[in-house]
Amino acid sequence: MDIFLIRLLQFMLAIGLLVLLHEGGHFFFAKLFGIRVEKFYLFFDPSIWKWDGSLFKIKPKNSDTQYGVGWLPLGGYCKIAGMIDESFDTEQMKQPAQPWEFRSKPAWQRLLVMIGGVLVNFLLALFIYSMILFYWGDTYIPTKNMTLGMKFNTEAKQYGFKDGDILVGTENGEFKDFSADMYRALSEATRADIIRDGKAMSIKLPGDINLLGMLKAEPSFVRPLIPAVVDSVIENTPAAKMGLQKGDKIVGINGKPVDSYNEFTDQLGILEDMMTAAKTQADSLKVRTATIVVSRKEIGGMSKEDTLAVTLTPDLKLGFMVQTIAGIYQPITKEYGFFESFPAGIAYGINVLKGYVGDMKYVFTADGAKSIGGFGAIGSLFPPMWDWYLFWKMTAFLSIILAFMNILPIPALDGGHVLFLIYEMITRRKPSETFMIRAEYFGFGLLILLMVFANLNDILRWLGYM
Repeated sequence: MDIFLIRLLQFMLAIGLLVLLHEGGHFFFAKLFGIRVEKFYLFFDPSIWKWDGSLFKIKPKNSDTQYGVGWLPLGGYCKIAGMIDESFDTEQMKQPAQPWEFRSKPAWQRLLVMIGGVLVNFLLALFIYSMILFYWGDTYIPTKNMTLGMKFNTEAKQYGFKDGDILVGTENGEFKDFSADMYRALSEATRADIIRDGKAMSIKLPGDINLLGMLKAEPSFVRPLIPAVVDSVIENTPAAKMGLQKGDKIVGINGKPVDSYNEFTDQLGILEDMMTAAKTQADSLKVRTATIVVSRKEIGGMSKEDTLAVTLTPDLKLGFMVQTIAGIYQPITKEYGFFESFPAGIAYGINVLKGYVGDMKYVFTADGAKSIGGFGAIGSLFPPMWDWYLFWKMTAFLSIILAFMNILPIPALDGGHVLFLIYEMITRRKPSETFMIRAEYFGFGLLILLMVFANLNDILRWLGYM
């Protein structure tokens, strides 16, 4: 199945599930307090000419609620009677308030209705993380066990790191594994603990390294060092045609020495820049024509270096594989019983939320704004092959994001309604309906602009302008 289609299906399944349960949270509390729910929809259903916009709809007998699926997959909604929301049903608000309407209920009940969706999304994320730990356990490779060390970029070396250093932790504790949490800890640390040439030592850090810059740098701030040793060769590729074999070690390309697979890919990155600048087919062919220096062991254990000429593919691929990190090091798996998985899953989910909230400060920088992505960026986070472990992990992460974004105090979001309800509970005065309508229009317009901006970033990245 096409990679795009696999990712699209995963994205649609995850978003559909999250939207349904989010709106279900509002629905549950509304019904609990006797508030009438007029429509419950997955996706939006703006009408087109004489069509009401519903792909499917049903209204059970003796029910006040119409259930359906709209044609516009940008979310969903739960239309609650007597409430100013994205439906902008101002006519209903002109009528006398009814006892079964949202506006007739006490503020604390309306508050629970509004936080119901966020609450469900947050609890769902914690539940999914718990079940992931129960079913699959927690598999990782501690950074201190990466005995080949790490590869650092120029910025990292300016702080005192050297290629081959093994990252152990900071003044705040040991690193669990090589992950975004490790990067985050390094960015905030004043001391990095490492092992260099078998000896433990520390490096002083400023405590405020730009995390986004660390992650976006090419090459990145730090990567696990991977030997440039061929593990397998793909048939009918330049690597196969040049005679590359399993066990061969690449030690140079185009006259530049290579000490790792990391360095080899960095040199390919330089060639990619040259390909972008190439103006003719002859220029492109010249960039693709490379010399590879290979060290291979012969009978008797002696090593011999050969210089081989090769023409890389148009996308600058050679056609060989090296060992993955999981192949080089033995992963550790911590298993959890059913009841043990819940506190562990809750702790994991809270840590994810803290990291996401902490990283939000970068959104307000120039680089952070460029990193904002829309549906394409989110969809690309799903694996190219169907993997239930990664699917559920991504779904839980999206549920955390959905909960946090919806509780932001922006009109048209749940958080905006919560803000106005808290104001009402403190002052004992409701904001006027005119104010609420204007606030809803403002918030809705702001969300549309943000959505357009995020998806425009996706398009610009796809076109190669970002």
